[in-house]
Amino acid sequence: MGMFMRKRPLWICVALLVAWTNLGICSWCIAGKPSLAGSAVLLQMIRDNAVQQELRISDQQKKKILSALRMVDAPWFRSRHLKTLTREQEISKLVGQLEAKLQAILTEAQQQRLLQLRCQALGTRMLLRSDVIERLELSKQQVETLTSAFHATDSANSQLPNEEASNERREQLKQQELSVVKQELTDVQERRLSTLTGAPFDFATVRRTYPLAPELSLEDAQWIQGETISLADLQGKVVALHFYAFQCINCQRNLPHYKAWMKDYEDRDFVVIGIQTPETAAERNRDQVLAAAKREGIKYPLLLDLESSNWKSWSNTMWPTVYLIDRQGFLRRWWQGELNWQGGNGEQQMRKTIEQLLAEPK
Repeated sequence: MGMFMRKRPLWICVALLVAWTNLGICSWCIAGKPSLAGSAVLLQMIRDNAVQQELRISDQQKKKILSALRMVDAPWFRSRHLKTLTREQEISKLVGQLEAKLQAILTEAQQQRLLQLRCQALGTRMLLRSDVIERLELSKQQVETLTSAFHATDSANSQLPNEEASNERREQLKQQELSVVKQELTDVQERRLSTLTGAPFDFATVRRTYPLAPELSLEDAQWIQGETISLADLQGKVVALHFYAFQCINCQRNLPHYKAWMKDYEDRDFVVIGIQTPETAAERNRDQVLAAAKREGIKYPLLLDLESSNWKSWSNTMWPTVYLIDRQGFLRRWWQGELNWQGGNGEQQMRKTIEQLLAEPK
């Protein structure tokens, strides 16, 4: 009985760690293919209400954290299309800037709990953090073995189709990884590990892990339908913002969905904004853009992005793309291409997210 109880902390702790996908460092699309040490985790979690509640963040601290996020979120969002090494360097720099800000905002106890949450969110990958390696006194051989095991898991996962039928295989891969961790850690390292994670936190409650939506730019851009607005003006509302080009057939096929959303949710603090970023000469012509909007029955605000200033600030790459923004101005989901391409159900998925966002408190 005594031996069983002594062994339990490792299994409890590592079972917690292996469930890293609740926050999603291995499935999250902002950072693309993540580093094994999960450098973006702090950027992801500190903005979420459940995490802030766990840290007992005051209203004054929330304002300061939001101010800090405004300094790092735009470059973080744009980094998603950088090459892997450059992206990781950029994210590492932004994390350092955010850490410095948080040290001045959070109490020592809050900082300690935040570190525990970061370790939990990383799952088994916390073992590759430099401070964890030092704290556990992991040997070079242990680090190499763990790194190899994590790479093997990621490689195998990347080959699996994104279907429910693959879940059993993913669970098998997790258990294999867990077995490697269990074999590698010594008794002393097991005990130290449990002190680094603290009380378990339910990451299934985390909802907000994406950056603040970039503010709209009027640099070589003009509102051609509706009043001049900013995203700041729309705080408290849920926003669907889409980039399109009126001659693009894929864009045209999405327009009825945007109009349906507007019709169904307009009385529930929901707004649609269209950004016409031109590709052809006709799409640069204000009158032709408006004529096309009239033919399509578009009645929501339209911004003509003549020199692609908004396209660039959003680091957009495809017509059409639609983004969903929550009541606090954070990105929550986006979709590139036709929503129902080749019989898909993108519209249904996005509609479900819209309803979830509308159900959240203001």
